[in-house]
Amino acid sequence: MDMEVNEERGTTHELLIKKHIEYVVNHGNDKNDFEYTMTEFLRMSGIYWGTTCLDIMGQLDKLDKKSIIEFIKKCQCGSSGGISACDGHDPHLLYTLSAIQILCTYDALHEIDIQAVGKYVQSLQQPDGSFFGDKWGEIDTRFSFCAAAILALTNQIHLIDVKKATEFVLSCANADGGFGSKPYAESHAGLIYCCVGFLSITHNLHRLEREKLAWWLCERQLKSGGLNGRPEKLPDVCYSWWVLASLTILGRLHWISSEKLKEFILLCQDADTGGFSARPGNMPDIFHTLFGVGALSLLGYQNLKKINPTFCMPEEIVQKLYQVQILES
Repeated sequence: MDMEVNEERGTTHELLIKKHIEYVVNHGNDKNDFEYTMTEFLRMSGIYWGTTCLDIMGQLDKLDKKSIIEFIKKCQCGSSGGISACDGHDPHLLYTLSAIQILCTYDALHEIDIQAVGKYVQSLQQPDGSFFGDKWGEIDTRFSFCAAAILALTNQIHLIDVKKATEFVLSCANADGGFGSKPYAESHAGLIYCCVGFLSITHNLHRLEREKLAWWLCERQLKSGGLNGRPEKLPDVCYSWWVLASLTILGRLHWISSEKLKEFILLCQDADTGGFSARPGNMPDIFHTLFGVGALSLLGYQNLKKINPTFCMPEEIVQKLYQVQILES
């Protein structure tokens, strides 16, 4: 499946940085807004998407650092050590990672109880090496990545059984070269990113079927230039990140048409409000805005900071904290 790209919607082939800065800075300012109210369960990740996006554009100082750090401190659970999406919610690995990424960006890990975070992650590893996302027991390769990323960024990777965790992730590989959420689950670009990212963190990329996986990822590019997450699906800007980051880690970014993808991503900008949408003509949101900007950074777009493909954070920050494995071209 693909889509017709109509360029008669006020679209542009230039990155509207000023518009995107304005969009991110103003996002969530109206606490009575319907979208703000209905996305409380994503609040921590929303802050991560916004801070990272602004940092990549060199405008992190546009946000109130103090209030963001105070919000994170309120979201750390005093009993488990995990961090929730919003004050009063249950902690989860997804939001714990978002909080850690934000704190790394602000060089403020000391503001929370890092040892408690490590123990929380450790408590969620299962005998087969997999991870629960939270106390309710869902297992998914996303959580394997979150666990490894949290512990790597906080220098606590020794707290988990890395060997068992790696064996679980590798058990989720499919015959097509891709990875799913658990053994025998369908291959999906987002989950492939999580598994490749996990192996990048644990320095186990040599255990991948590199060429087969890279070809599966390359086949996600459609005639429109955009990338989809699975066969027979429409292109979506967020897969520009999941696929490109995976290919970058594998040293195979040059296997796709970068120029066509760049054109597709730029057509997904909203020239009036700023922000990126999933595909041209749709409403923009903060999630697609980060991954649109992040993908353009991977493609070497001018005036953007270099982004680390494993952690989706500025390279300059990651270099100070952890050395990931990236394969050569």
